[in-house]
Amino acid sequence: QLQASGGGMVQAGGSVRLSCAASGRTSRYFVMGWFRQAPGQEREFVGASRWDDGYTSYADSVKGRFTVFRDKAKNTAYLQMNSLKPEDTADYVCVVRDRTNRAISSALSDPRTYDYWGQGTLVTVSS
Repeated sequence: QLQASGGGMVQAGGSVRLSCAASGRTSRYFVMGWFRQAPGQEREFVGASRWDDGYTSYADSVKGRFTVFRDKAKNTAYLQMNSLKPEDTADYVCVVRDRTNRAISSALSDPRTYDYWGQGTLVTVSS
């Protein structure tokens, strides 16, 4: 089970940190990451981190502004979002790739390779 939190309204240029608390078979988690979907737009990859070694991957649109990191002791992944822009407004969803996934080594940006999707948390950036 994935529980995302931390969304809200923020002005452009501001920062927000999202949290994704995991429960259940967390020992099977291989990757935790984030996707987002803005109104009327397709879902897109934001960033993800491998659970074991912390390797990360980001969408070009957020590189240098967003950071994905995890606290293994708390079974929690975070998305630190800085220098926010109005176009970052979206519903942000936490995802997990399980170790048993046949596509375990696939690109972190491929939505088809994630086994668990949490509920979204809305981030609204005003200009």
